[in-house]
Amino acid sequence: MTTMDHVLVVDDDVELCGLVQEYLTAEGFSLKAFHDGEKGLEQALTNQYALVVLDVMLPGINGFEVLRRIRSVSKIPVLLLTARGEDVDRIVGLEIGADDYLPKPFNPRELVARIRAILRRAKPGNAANDVPEVLIVGDVELDPATRSVLRAAQPVDLTSVEFNLLEVLLREAGRVVTRERLVNAVLGRKFMAFDRSIDMHVSKVRRKLGDSEDSSDHIKTIRGVGYMFARPAVKGKK
Repeated sequence: MTTMDHVLVVDDDVELCGLVQEYLTAEGFSLKAFHDGEKGLEQALTNQYALVVLDVMLPGINGFEVLRRIRSVSKIPVLLLTARGEDVDRIVGLEIGADDYLPKPFNPRELVARIRAILRRAKPGNAANDVPEVLIVGDVELDPATRSVLRAAQPVDLTSVEFNLLEVLLREAGRVVTRERLVNAVLGRKFMAFDRSIDMHVSKVRRKLGDSEDSSDHIKTIRGVGYMFARPAVKGKK
């Protein structure tokens, strides 16, 4: 087993955890489950796991608070479990820093697919002798090899999803990237017309780059289509 195989589940439904453990073990994962927020948080910060599956409704501290505390010190990928139909939970979770969400009840195959997609996105992707190019557009610099971002020479702290989103936009700087393509490339799933997850991630990246919703110097919204990372104007040209 490698670190990439270890998954932490934090959910107070003991029976559900047992079913998830049985299914994920059959799919090649190693899994530990904890049933309250405090113990789950403690485990999430041990650096023993590749990913955390975190329920919103927990005894003690709830999933949102666990996620806040994780994000204050760690970039470990987090898949949030929300109640079906609770759009507010999904929005809040993505705002705090969840990589993705899955409504309950869910199909175990969907859970495995989401976990695999998140882990693929979080992996350093290239061989040592195939060093990827550093992307520089205006005052933003992104290094895929170290998964680091600078804006005006200052580090920008991004989650795994946010980093991948920015990388896609930078590679297509000056061109429109559709929401459908972003969902496929960044979230690893089919585009659904009413799923606003990608928009929430874009909003967070904008804020971290110093943009506001009213004045976006870096990421432009192309209404009804998608987003574009703006290339700086060339001086002397109109």
